[in-house]
Amino acid sequence: MQQRLDIISVLDEQLLKSYAVSQSDELAQQIQLARNASKIWAATPIKQRLAILCKLSQIILDDIEAITLTVMQVTGKVKTEVLLGEIYPVLALLRFYQQHAAEILAPKAMFTSPLAFPNATAGFTRYPYGVVAVISPWNFPLQLTLSPLLSALICGNGIIFKTSELSVPVGELILALLQKLALPEGLVQQAIGDATTGQQLIEQRPDLLFFTGGIRGGRAVMAQAAQHPIPVILELGGKDAMLVLEDANLERACNAALYGAFSNSGQVCVSVERLYVHQNCYAKLLQLLLEGVAKITVGHGAQGDLGALTSLAQYQTVAAHYHDALAKGAKASGPLELDGRYLKPVVLWDVTHEMRVMQEETFGALLPVMAVRSEAEAIALANASEYGLNASVWSRNIAQAKHVAAQLHVGNWAINDVIKNIGHAGLPFGGTKMSGFGRYRGAEGLHNFSYTVSGLTSHSQLTQEPNWFPYSEAGFQHMLGYIDFNFGSGNLWQRIRRNLPALQAFRGYAQSNMKQHTQNILIWLGIQRDY
Repeated sequence: MQQRLDIISVLDEQLLKSYAVSQSDELAQQIQLARNASKIWAATPIKQRLAILCKLSQIILDDIEAITLTVMQVTGKVKTEVLLGEIYPVLALLRFYQQHAAEILAPKAMFTSPLAFPNATAGFTRYPYGVVAVISPWNFPLQLTLSPLLSALICGNGIIFKTSELSVPVGELILALLQKLALPEGLVQQAIGDATTGQQLIEQRPDLLFFTGGIRGGRAVMAQAAQHPIPVILELGGKDAMLVLEDANLERACNAALYGAFSNSGQVCVSVERLYVHQNCYAKLLQLLLEGVAKITVGHGAQGDLGALTSLAQYQTVAAHYHDALAKGAKASGPLELDGRYLKPVVLWDVTHEMRVMQEETFGALLPVMAVRSEAEAIALANASEYGLNASVWSRNIAQAKHVAAQLHVGNWAINDVIKNIGHAGLPFGGTKMSGFGRYRGAEGLHNFSYTVSGLTSHSQLTQEPNWFPYSEAGFQHMLGYIDFNFGSGNLWQRIRRNLPALQAFRGYAQSNMKQHTQNILIWLGIQRDY
């Protein structure tokens, strides 16, 4: 009997729907269907692919309230969070790629030297991998599925995607939205199940794997993919630091810290999970934070700021970090209160780096605050983490803030703002260290879902090239002179004088190639395109 997944609403614990779990043989069939469809799709011109895919924006807008309700039921987010964190980034990404993807993916010509590559043109073209498997998490199931999925489709790939077992209805919604587009049959398909299904999907050997999740899952995915091998892009966890310098606007920093730490109840990979504050403004900012956290509302009422926890299992980590911090001397703005799935946010202070809350990813509504004596100490502590996803620096002196940000070991940073930087569709997003590797969004995002094929075309009619057989001592000396002329010390005339015999030996060869060299320059400047 086929295993089934019963999905409940986070809002009222009622059954939403029961789903059949994908079996291994079904996944094999899906991969083959996607591979066949991807060949048709890859042969479709990029501008036509974009015209089809960008119709999704209006489809989303036409159904935005129903989409919002579905995501709320599955994740527990408040509706504003759905708009800001799930829907807006997808619309922005589509708009950016509509404007720029064709140029990003266009073939590129490269300059060729008339001596090193005579009568030759060169360049590279980008190609889709084939079938991309997208495995997405439960905290942002719409955005973190659609963003890589659309990027892969724009490049010409087919898709098999699997949302978290907690988010299957959102995956079903995504499939329904995409089925309204004129896509080849089987180009996008959904796999349903838990981690075991994800493992079975990898065993079917997709051509590229994009995984978003925790470090434990990332390691397992990478190890399994390496057996085939399958290239992987990993977007893993974070322990994002917020550095408040002595001259920061404290009211703005306070409001940003509360939003950055508690947005989506802290269930954000780029949540503010460590707040370092210069000791000269620490007391003032802490007072503002304590006043601010008391005003945050929890629930799905008209004024609700924080929604429900998507996964109650995650609460165990939050509670462990909270109690560990208090046991080691930290103070808290209040007790850790869980009412059903609604968790009241807590500010912690007098924290140290020996506490778990400053070392491990919490992924919940805790904000630990720590005083530092200098910018140098703040930088050192921020970098003293196994993670390197995102960070923010706060100062009225923008030049100094940028100087600090440049020393942080992260994939992304913001000055005087939090979280918003990862919503910029033109900026590639991804981490360093244990936060993963690879990027999506921006030009680099499309580069990650395609690979390059380089080509060189010779137009020469010569029967012999200087680098071909037979070798001779004279030829060797000429090659030495040619290398010294190109790469040796001194100005142009000095290099010509000392290598004149070699240059004379190449003279007839070079003259016969000057016409093509002129064409190469035009190609390199973008005036012509021929390689």
